[in-house]
Amino acid sequence: MALRCKDAVILLFLLASFTDVSLSFDPLDDFVMSESVQRAAEFERWTIKHKKTYATAEEYNWRLRVYTANHYYVKRLNEGHGPATEFELNQFADLTFAEFKRIYLSSSSQHCRATTGNFQMPVKKNNVEDPVAIDWRKRNVITPVRDQGSCGSCWAFSATSCLSAHLALKTGQLISLSKQQLLDCSRSFNNRGCKGGLPSQAFEYIRYNGGIESERDYPYKDREEKCHFKPSLVAATVTGVVNFTQGAEDDIAVALANIGPVSIGIHSTKSFATYKKGIYQGKLCSKNPRKINHAVLIVGYDQTASGEKYWIGKNSWGTNWGMNGYFWIRRGHNACGLATCASYPVV
Repeated sequence: MALRCKDAVILLFLLASFTDVSLSFDPLDDFVMSESVQRAAEFERWTIKHKKTYATAEEYNWRLRVYTANHYYVKRLNEGHGPATEFELNQFADLTFAEFKRIYLSSSSQHCRATTGNFQMPVKKNNVEDPVAIDWRKRNVITPVRDQGSCGSCWAFSATSCLSAHLALKTGQLISLSKQQLLDCSRSFNNRGCKGGLPSQAFEYIRYNGGIESERDYPYKDREEKCHFKPSLVAATVTGVVNFTQGAEDDIAVALANIGPVSIGIHSTKSFATYKKGIYQGKLCSKNPRKINHAVLIVGYDQTASGEKYWIGKNSWGTNWGMNGYFWIRRGHNACGLATCASYPVV
C-alpha cells in the first residue's frame, strides 16, 4: 500500500492488525521520500553518533530514506505500546529489516526437534519456595555484554555465556569462552556458523569434543574460519545437556532459581530490533518453533509493582542496544516462543 500523506499513515495504523508487516513503511513510498528531506539534519546527527559513513551520495540518500521509514515505524510502535515500553532509532536505524535479518539473525531453519525435554525438578532444600525475583548478574557469574557484529552467531554467544555462568557457579571463576571455536568447529552438530545454530547443539559439541577454549586463547573474529581447536587449551567441559519440554515456561523459572541461567531461542522481529526499555510484550512475534531465529541468555526474572512478571534477558548486540545490552520480556505467556527451545549445560 502506497502512503501518500500523513492522514494515510495514521489510517494505516488504525486499520492495522498490529503486525510488523502492517506497521512497516517502504523507503520508496512517496510519503517517506518526501519526509526524508525533513529528517536530513536528524539523520546527519545520527550518523555522527553511530560513526556511520557511506561510499556514495546515492547510498547516503538511500540510507536516509530507510532511516525515515524506520522513524515512522518506531513512532507507531511507541504510540501502540504506551510509556512503560519504549522503542528507538538505535544503531540499526539505517537498515531495512530484510538486511537486519540477513546480518544479525539465523538465516536457516533451526527449530528444536524434541518436544519433550529431560529437565527434572531439583530437590529443594527445606522445601524453600522459589524466589519472587532472581538476577544472576548480582552473583557476578555473567560475562559482559558483547556485540556479535555482522555474523549470525547469537547462538554461540548465548551458549558460551550460559556455560561461563554455570562454570563460575561451580568453580568460583568467571571465564569468557570462545564463540569463534563454535563457529569454526561445530558444523557436524548441525550448527552453521554465521548462518545460525542452537545453544543446545553447541553444548553437545563441547561435550563430545572434550571441551572449549577461552576467548583469550581462541578470540572472536566476526566471521567463520578454519577450525584450530587445541585440546591442551581447554578452559571448560560439559558432562551433559538439559533441554526443556517445549512450552514449559514454569520449568525454566524453577531451573533459573535453583540451578542457573538458561539459554533460549526466540522469534526476533523488527520491533525487537528497535527495543529500548520496558517489558517487551511479544505482540509482534510468533510462538511457532519453525520461526525461532535468535538466541539469548535468560539471567533472571522479576515483576513490576503492579505484578506484571518478566524475564531478564542478555542479548549480543552490544551495550548500545536495549538497556545496556539487556531486555525484559513478558513472563508466563511464552512470548516470542521463548519456552520453545531452552537449554543449559551440566558442568
